[in-house]
Amino acid sequence: MGESRTELLAWLNDLLQINYTKVEQCGTGGAYCQIMDSIFGDVPMARVKMNAKHEYEFIANFKILQNVFRQHKIEKPIPVEKLVKCKMQDNLEFLQWCKRFWDTNYGGQGYDPVARRRGAPTDTPATIAPLAPSRGSAGSLHAGASRAGGRTPVTGHRSGSRAGSTQPNEALQNLQAQLREMNAHLEGLEKERDFYFAKLRDIEILVQQQLEVLQAEDKDDPVLRDIQKILYSTEEGFEVPEAAVDEEETF
Repeated sequence: MGESRTELLAWLNDLLQINYTKVEQCGTGGAYCQIMDSIFGDVPMARVKMNAKHEYEFIANFKILQNVFRQHKIEKPIPVEKLVKCKMQDNLEFLQWCKRFWDTNYGGQGYDPVARRRGAPTDTPATIAPLAPSRGSAGSLHAGASRAGGRTPVTGHRSGSRAGSTQPNEALQNLQAQLREMNAHLEGLEKERDFYFAKLRDIEILVQQQLEVLQAEDKDDPVLRDIQKILYSTEEGFEVPEAAVDEEETF
């Protein structure tokens, strides 16, 4: 039977000198990378973002972890799609496996986790899981909406104030908190979109260049054609913007 969440977190925090409070926080990938670094000592920790806050940053950490597994011929599959969602059960199971792997392979050598990550910040990472309310403000859209018409805070304002007069202020604060959270989430989504778009654009250019080379040699590659067809395909109801059409010929 695997260790409990409390035992795993105590081991992880002691090994890496961090301050995780939930197993879900491992879904950023940084802690998994450094567990492997404590064993092998060759993980490029300077590229690992221990305080990652967006999913595209989590994925970048897991790519580093996948390279480490490949380099050391570790056959354990990494369920990246599940882990980056920062769900407790998925990360608990993977952390339990990491602990067993560490118990088997750690050689007892001294390890300085702070020096290995060069003092990089390890702030408790934000997760995609629902956030808890913070100091009376709305922690999430649903939480804020449910409290907007709830209890009235004791404000100590004018003695003649009634409960009804303070409720609009509380509702406004809740809405402002929701707006800030939504803006931060939107910024993360935009960065994630740009991250994947850049990758697709690189693939598109490589495919186009290779096809041009083959055409010059009077050859063709059905696989490249299929890849290009996928890149240029659209869904029903979606129209390519005119500007995008104009840019297609300017590779």
